[in-house]
Amino acid sequence: METAEWYRYFAEREVRGHSPVYEALAHGIAADPGLVELIDGLPEPKRQPNLLLAAVRFLGGPYEEFGRFREWTVSHWAEVRETVLARRTQTNEAGRCASLLPVLAALPRPLALVEVGASAGLCLYPDRYRYRYDDGPEIGPADSPVLLTCRTNGKVPVPRRLPDVVWRAGLDLDPVDVRDDEAVRWLECLVWPEQEDRLARLRGAVRMARRDPPRLVRGDAEAALPGLVAAAPAGATVVVFHSAVMPYLDAAARDRFVALVRTLPVRWISNEGSPRLPELAAKLTAGLPDRRLAFLPALDGEPLAMAGPHGEWLDWLA
Repeated sequence: METAEWYRYFAEREVRGHSPVYEALAHGIAADPGLVELIDGLPEPKRQPNLLLAAVRFLGGPYEEFGRFREWTVSHWAEVRETVLARRTQTNEAGRCASLLPVLAALPRPLALVEVGASAGLCLYPDRYRYRYDDGPEIGPADSPVLLTCRTNGKVPVPRRLPDVVWRAGLDLDPVDVRDDEAVRWLECLVWPEQEDRLARLRGAVRMARRDPPRLVRGDAEAALPGLVAAAPAGATVVVFHSAVMPYLDAAARDRFVALVRTLPVRWISNEGSPRLPELAAKLTAGLPDRRLAFLPALDGEPLAMAGPHGEWLDWLA
């Protein structure tokens, strides 16, 4: 979509009701031909709203009011551009584990996890977070620094205990080291303003991961995924999973990735907001209030549920 349309979409479908500051900024940018022209000078994948807004915050620019944001961004465009080109949108949202847990827990144990687009690998620890679905009992380690809460609808198969994970590894073009304070600060800037609960969750997950940093491999999925799958221990159910990765691949790359995963001896869990079945997605989300953005957790290509982008709600389909 055109840049102005992209920023309007971000304002109306993604941050509305979650971040009034970003909603106002995105609408302001969409209506400003000068800013749109600057953004259009970036490579298309780098025009992402959250990437640009995070870059300004990372550099210490103002973001509470559009006028000041615009003035600062235009005058510091060279720095903003450099940061945008050097960084990626790597929102590492541990809350998505609440959407994945019912799927993971139903697979044969033990599990070996491989996450594509792992960022800092915080979603590789579904067995170390604590969960509460609706008003049900909490499950998971009592001493976990992270509690994930999730509203449900339908017959969600909420597990009574967490899956047994015996091995975990992540794959990313630019892995984030949880021990690197500057890298973690970038992750914090990717969390939308006003979302203090998400920020606290991120920080808790980072503290936990720093005690046992995940194995992260730098590389492209097409080249590196088969070797990583082969490294998993014998006797474990190998699970390849990913969340919010597909929007950053073009159609041909998405097709190649899916074809590759289907050739591997794995179970495949996808949790994407831009699925390969757009007609199905449109049908499933047509009745949602305000056309809210929904992810579609799926197992081996079959959608199981609709979910909030950050794991905040889960509507089971069956």
